[in-house]
Amino acid sequence: MDPLGPQGRAHARADGRELDWSILMARAQSGDRGAYHRLLEEIAPYLRALAARRRVDAADIEDFVQDILLAVHAIRHTYDPARPFGPWLVTIANCRITDGLRRRTRRMARELPFDREHETFAEPQANFSEADSNARALMEEVEKLPPGQRFAVRLLKLEERSLKEAAAVSGRSIGALKVASHRALRTLKRVLTRRGHET
Repeated sequence: MDPLGPQGRAHARADGRELDWSILMARAQSGDRGAYHRLLEEIAPYLRALAARRRVDAADIEDFVQDILLAVHAIRHTYDPARPFGPWLVTIANCRITDGLRRRTRRMARELPFDREHETFAEPQANFSEADSNARALMEEVEKLPPGQRFAVRLLKLEERSLKEAAAVSGRSIGALKVASHRALRTLKRVLTRRGHET
């Protein structure tokens, strides 16, 4: 007879998994890239299940998982290996999911249905290719920014987070985020202005 029973075995598996994750994160904090890669691979399915339980649309789950993984990466230095990994991860995941759902609700409230009469040009060859080209050029330049500046731009400008939200996600001070964002925007403006003169 099994002394643990099915529920006991499930708890034992969860405890063992969480201990493995704690060990992997501790190794990752010490610079072990292999451990970090394995940790991210192992927690991704768990995060997908967590997002699904929070009623995230199936089409959006991967976006939420990537957002959570990005937050974990940004604040991995805050994890204390002496404490359980699971609650630390779930807290980050729940914050990111809540913020993401809130952002999407706000964005949907501002959106209007797109009808034929809203089109600027009836011709299929409107100016979309130029807009796409400009957006691609901008994203290429964002990717070339130093990591701190790139992260500040993503959080504050692309994801439209408040300074307080961005500071909570990144583990950086509001002042540091302001400086990084200001420097990034100055660099982007200079580079894109130069590119505009070249074309």
